[in-house]
Amino acid sequence: MKFTAAIMQEGPWFVARCLEVEVTSQGRSVEESLANLKEALELYFEDEAPPENLVEPIIAPLEIAV
Repeated sequence: MKFTAAIMQEGPWFVARCLEVEVTSQGRSVEESLANLKEALELYFEDEAPPENLVEPIIAPLEIAV
């Protein structure tokens, strides 16, 4: 299955979050956070059924005035 990850840096950590299911992981690099997220997703789907109608999220930047 193919999923989408959003990655944010939080202090020394990179946090990778799957946008299709509520699974998140972290690592000290982008690559490590993605590898950890992949492992977390594989473990998650050992107990959960994969989504039947997986819809790819629309990723769009948004700008607001503050």
